[in-house]
Amino acid sequence: MKRHIPNALTCANLVCGGIGIIEAFHNNLLLSCALIGVAAVFDFLDGFVARLLNVTSPIGKELDSLADMTTFGVLPSIIIYQLLMESIPDLTGMWKAYLALFIAVFSALRLAKFNIDPRQSDQFIGVPTPANALLIASLPFIARYHEETWRPIIVNTTTLLIFTAVMSYLLVAEIPLFALKFKSFGWKGNEVRFSFLAVSLALLLGLGILAVPLIVGLYVLLSLVLMFTNNSKS
Repeated sequence: MKRHIPNALTCANLVCGGIGIIEAFHNNLLLSCALIGVAAVFDFLDGFVARLLNVTSPIGKELDSLADMTTFGVLPSIIIYQLLMESIPDLTGMWKAYLALFIAVFSALRLAKFNIDPRQSDQFIGVPTPANALLIASLPFIARYHEETWRPIIVNTTTLLIFTAVMSYLLVAEIPLFALKFKSFGWKGNEVRFSFLAVSLALLLGLGILAVPLIVGLYVLLSLVLMFTNNSKS
């Protein structure tokens, strides 16, 4: 039975994504975004449990990518689509909302590259789809609970289109990013991961949902610093 546990967790991720898509089309964006957060927990646990139980398998890897494509590729693009539809003032500009599908397209490219790229066994090349999805999921919450300050910026056609273009590029950019994959829980070898998680927790406790964009930005920035540091040593 234990070899089916990781796949069951992956399927839970997929179910969250499916429900999130349905709710997004009913304009329940906050519920859709919350489900991305729940799915991210399942996505972390499936790999962690698979390594813990030593039951990794090729089908598990493929299933994980298919689930991620739904939850962290299609669902985020629909969330951006709905935000764009809200921001576009007239029918003549409605075509711009379909540009949100670039998130889904580049997420698919990102996941396909991950499956065949041997460099990504202990690191990522390009922003991981869960990180991108969590960033997108934070936007409706920020617009809702910090309405006066951030809603006019977030629910803005130009802002959303620039954001879509930048994040689509970062999904497939040749930027090495460290992975939050723990092979052990000792400090040695995990210094960066533990430090990043500690700072992220502090930001969440201090800033709430506003911390999510900062955490994703910190993740990319810290990875770039590590890349330049390693290159200098080499």
